Amino acid sequence: MNVIVYGLPTCDTCRKARNWLDRFGVEYTFVDYRANPIPAMTLKDWAKQLGGWENLVNKSSTTWRNLLPQRKNPASDPEWTLLLKEYPALVRRPVVARDNGEVSVGFGDNAFKKMFCK
Repeated sequence: MNVIVYGLPTCDTCRKARNWLDRFGVEYTFVDYRANPIPAMTLKDWAKQLGGWENLVNKSSTTWRNLLPQRKNPASDPEWTLLLKEYPALVRRPVVARDNGEVSVGFGDNAFKKMFCK
């Protein structure tokens, strides 16, 4: 199984997810999406799979809270992708993409067991 973990190297949740994958012997590739920006079409696909942009964006983050009010209501896919290109830390972390096309966001021990320990 080909697994790609997208996140930030300094993110505690990303570290927990990577440690979990290492502990359970799941091979993965880590992509720092600040250093390697995610293409707009990929972001759009992730949002669609996750049920909308609101499920991909971390609205409880400091980055979100510090946005100007008019930036907090993107009305279209291009506006969302521009916002995430400008502020990659807004993407919930980690994003886990598997070779079967499934995408998940966040880390939880039980959720990872369901994904990887079948």
